[in-house]
Amino acid sequence: MGFFATIHHAINFLAPAIWLAVCLPVLARLVLRRKASAPAWRRQIVLNIVVGSLVLVLGLAVFGRDGKMLTYLALVLGVASSQWYVSRR
Repeated sequence: MGFFATIHHAINFLAPAIWLAVCLPVLARLVLRRKASAPAWRRQIVLNIVVGSLVLVLGLAVFGRDGKMLTYLALVLGVASSQWYVSRR
């Protein structure tokens, strides 16, 4: 596999975590309307990307393949938990 194919696979592997990490703080601000207590968007997005990436890598290690629904469930629960933790601080 070449360099660009490897980058393409890595981006597609992390795409669900990145998409969820970007959308969740935006939707949390719209729904919760708490702007004073929440940290900056960049910190929330970076934390959510890190948590989501770790969950996806752990799911790949446990199941041996990508795309299992249990991994995506863990991704949603993990990123939602980190968002909840950040918004409660």
